[in-house]
Amino acid sequence: MRWNARTRIVIASVFLGTVFTTFSARLVYLGVDKHEEYASLAARKNAIRQPIYARRGLILDRNGEILAENAPTRTVFADGSLIEDPKKTADIVAGHLGIEPSEVRSKIDPERKYVVIKNDVPARIAFAIEADLRAAGIRGIGYDIDSRRVHPNGPMLAHVLGFINHERAGVQGVELSLQDHLAGQNGFRYIERDRTGREIVVYRGQERAARDGMHVQLTIDMGIQSIVEEELDLAIKELNPQSAVVVLADPKTGDILAMATRPAYEPDDIASAQPEQMKNRAVIDMVEPGSTFKIVAAGAALEEGIYGTQDTIFCENGRFAYGGKILRDHHAYGHLTIHEIVMKSSNIGCAKLALKMGGQTYYEYVKRFGFGERTGIELPGEIPGVVHPPARWDNITITRMPMGHSVAVTPIQMVMAMSVIANGGNLMAPHIVKSITDSQGKPIREFTPTVVRRVINPETASLINEALADVVGDRGTARLAAVPGYRVAGKTGTAQRVDPNGGYTPGKYVVSFLGYMPVEDPAFVCLVLVDDAQIPSNLNYGGLVAAPIFARIAERTARYLDLPPVMRAIPVTEIATAGTKAR
Repeated sequence: MRWNARTRIVIASVFLGTVFTTFSARLVYLGVDKHEEYASLAARKNAIRQPIYARRGLILDRNGEILAENAPTRTVFADGSLIEDPKKTADIVAGHLGIEPSEVRSKIDPERKYVVIKNDVPARIAFAIEADLRAAGIRGIGYDIDSRRVHPNGPMLAHVLGFINHERAGVQGVELSLQDHLAGQNGFRYIERDRTGREIVVYRGQERAARDGMHVQLTIDMGIQSIVEEELDLAIKELNPQSAVVVLADPKTGDILAMATRPAYEPDDIASAQPEQMKNRAVIDMVEPGSTFKIVAAGAALEEGIYGTQDTIFCENGRFAYGGKILRDHHAYGHLTIHEIVMKSSNIGCAKLALKMGGQTYYEYVKRFGFGERTGIELPGEIPGVVHPPARWDNITITRMPMGHSVAVTPIQMVMAMSVIANGGNLMAPHIVKSITDSQGKPIREFTPTVVRRVINPETASLINEALADVVGDRGTARLAAVPGYRVAGKTGTAQRVDPNGGYTPGKYVVSFLGYMPVEDPAFVCLVLVDDAQIPSNLNYGGLVAAPIFARIAERTARYLDLPPVMRAIPVTEIATAGTKAR
């Protein structure tokens, strides 16, 4: 069959049209449908993936004062493909950064377009490097905008705040416990430069913006925190203890208003900090609480109704034989009511309260007051302490635990247990975080007061409250905790220091005062705990060492909070003579 010219032309046209249509469709598919995929692939093969660092969220106190923020810095990097004279480049850069030229030289690689030379470089130094390199006609050194964490108040509140490491991860404190909220999410962008070092804009669409971190507002009040830290530093100079802790909280809400630990460290100079300086002892240290623990036995005995308010307990005139051991009181007491047992701090009286109610019931109240379990405060590393069940007690544990021995507790547990008395009988969950907001200030989460459980009824709490007020009165053991113009309630604690190898260390004591004010409507509860003060043993008592520190903190805090006085001012001479009765 012979085709004429017209037929051949038609066939050829159809064939060519089909070919060109196929290629056109393919080009459209590659250029439109697959554009993003191939552009991204080209970017990954030919461009530098440059990180865009998220700004870490701020940490603020309850009044909005900034506690941790970000100072602008630069990240200095090298694009080895543009550097023609590595030695000269390294000499100039190293001179400004204070590092060895060999260190810079080792990071210059012709095959690598993005190698970090140094992070956290102050902007002024980066500008100086850029000026010197430009004058020398050297290309290949770039500068990413970055930031570093700074703390405007220096070491103040360091144990609560924590710090971040070189990988921008939180270490200790709120920086660690709220890392996921504070850190945000880093972004990136792809860039490529021409032979002159100018950026080629074709890849600018290949990027993901950074999502800045959230802001965290604490319950801490820096006005009160300043008072606490100033008084604590004065006490450290005077007493030179191994360590000391102060925690001040709102007993009605569980908000932590101040928390300070000594020894301390500088969060902006972590390299010089020692491990012992970095411990937040308020949540990770265990101590025997001493007589501050007597509120548990007294509260439990009244709550269970095993004794009435007018009933008396014979305190054996200061010597009580039980379980093959002798338990002693500081003074020889006869018959005392529960009120008087608390006021005079009778070891024998508290032991008999526990014996009367039985080991299991007493143990359950110890647990109800929050001991032996973590409080759940928003700080890392919290420990539960040690409270053994009755099955693991020896013959004398039931007489020793009520006086604050044979049990290990944390300072934060002590504060929350005393808050039970101050707020009318509820165990509150402590909070050190008030709220979390996004980078635009939109609320993400509010931390509201949380009642863990009711421990005792309000009537019982009121009875213990009055007994604790008399502890700071004329007949009590803590007259040096008195604050002129206010009624103060509280309890002293003196415990021999536990030896890590077993038993106790002779002549070394952990002393404390745990109290609140005003008695009528407590605005705050405060613990002062001093471990191994370097003073004579006959003076190392909670009433002589810790109580005066509490009084100074409480008086200044009352003025700061503008608390109205509710009673006559106690003459200074009257307070000065109280030391003869304190213990």
